[in-house]
Amino acid sequence: MLIGSIIPRPIAWVSTLSTEGVPNIAPISFFTCVGRKPPRISLSIQPRSDKETLKDTFVNIRDTGEFVVNMATMAQVAAVHESAIEFEPDEDEFEMAGVEPEASTWVGAPRVKGSPVALECQLWQAIQAEDGVSHLVMGEVLGWYLRDDVHVQGRVDFGAIHPVGRLAAEYTHVNNAFVPPLDATWSPSGSVLRG
Repeated sequence: MLIGSIIPRPIAWVSTLSTEGVPNIAPISFFTCVGRKPPRISLSIQPRSDKETLKDTFVNIRDTGEFVVNMATMAQVAAVHESAIEFEPDEDEFEMAGVEPEASTWVGAPRVKGSPVALECQLWQAIQAEDGVSHLVMGEVLGWYLRDDVHVQGRVDFGAIHPVGRLAAEYTHVNNAFVPPLDATWSPSGSVLRG
């Protein structure tokens, strides 16, 4: 009911590095911004499917204090989906999912090459849920990577990105935008109805 009611959700394609230097990447769709000055984001990280084991993403963030949120786009959606598989902690998930890493500027964790936007983050706070294995992770954005073609006049050009998100279990492609008319009522069919 929760994931079917809160839609569409952005996908944080989170890359981390273990203390042993093993790269990890995973999509997390319980993700949003929680602060402006300083810029902060949140991730809600559940345990593995056994409902007992902590996900590598959380362990790496907890142990290193760093992570990168890469934007999930249509061009890389197959790799985003593949990276949701529960690989072993000693497996390079970039390699397993066919994703090319690229060095970050502000943190040690790599970012995803080809992702148009990446938020390089430092752990600000982690709160353990009542079940003992789910965590709310909040990070401060230390810096942004923006591909040149998506940074237009100081803003991120949505039209050049082709982002994807989640509905319930399904994905959705963000491919349009509109501004509601101020003097009309918008019907479900998209027609403008005037009173």
